[in-house]
Amino acid sequence: MTKQIVRTGDVAEFFDRARNAARRADQGGKFEGTVTLSFEDPQRMFTVLSEARRRLMAEVIREPKTISELSSSLHRNRSAITKDVSLLESMGLVISQRLVNPGHGIQKSVRSVAPRIEMVATLG
Repeated sequence: MTKQIVRTGDVAEFFDRARNAARRADQGGKFEGTVTLSFEDPQRMFTVLSEARRRLMAEVIREPKTISELSSSLHRNRSAITKDVSLLESMGLVISQRLVNPGHGIQKSVRSVAPRIEMVATLG
């Protein structure tokens, strides 16, 4: 099972983790299949992971959905869903893909980058 951890920390901590990962790779070490996002500012993490975006994430963790399906199931405006998907995609939490919808043009499908996501915040 792949898991995703979101951490807060400074740039030095981020590069320490990256160096350790590179050392493990050089030594043929095993990776745990973990994706880690680092936020230097905990408030930024809480802003990105608003209640509405957490509900959106829960939907696409269960199964990939189109923007229209998300708008309908979450009872939210399509443009708000599109903006949230763009932000979550830029943060590395979701992946969107343009698909042909026969007779209706193009639709965007959204899926989570992992079947389970852990959020970890370190304050102080």
